[in-house]
Amino acid sequence: MSLISSHTAGCTCCGDLLRGHYDRRRFLQVAGGATLAAAMPTFAFAASGNYEAMVLGCIDPRLQEPMHRYTTQHHLTGKFSTFIFAGAAIGVVADAFKDWRPAFWENLAASIQLHNIKKVIAIDHRDCGAAKIAYGDAKVASKEIETETHRAAMADFRKQLKEKHPQLGCDTMLMAIDGSVTTFT
Repeated sequence: MSLISSHTAGCTCCGDLLRGHYDRRRFLQVAGGATLAAAMPTFAFAASGNYEAMVLGCIDPRLQEPMHRYTTQHHLTGKFSTFIFAGAAIGVVADAFKDWRPAFWENLAASIQLHNIKKVIAIDHRDCGAAKIAYGDAKVASKEIETETHRAAMADFRKQLKEKHPQLGCDTMLMAIDGSVTTFT
């Protein structure tokens, strides 16, 4: 059976050619697709390079704009990879989410390999639902208790990161919904 006989005149990939219909629009579609396909190897290699950081943030939609402002203000635009995870660092270290840990560590390893990052910037946030799930309402009952809960989680995160990837730096912080930041060291 020939290639032509295996297709019908209604075939979307070559039906026009089989019926002898050649128009400019179809030519441009095919030519454009071929040009894009030829350029794809360039795009595939664009992901590798030397970047500043991986930013670890929370899935909470209220934090997306404040995190964007933070990365912009710190001149990180185009210089970081992102990992968005419920609870951010809490999602990595809390026992309630222990099944998630491999996803973060494997993604971090990929970012190290592909992007040659220098550090992780972990941004937890106030009024975090994942913190309540992980540690209970009592651990976030007041601003002071909430701060200490996040401080402890961030310390654990920094410790685990240092054990697994001692070459990486780590910035840890707690962001309020308005974008203001408390830095933990």
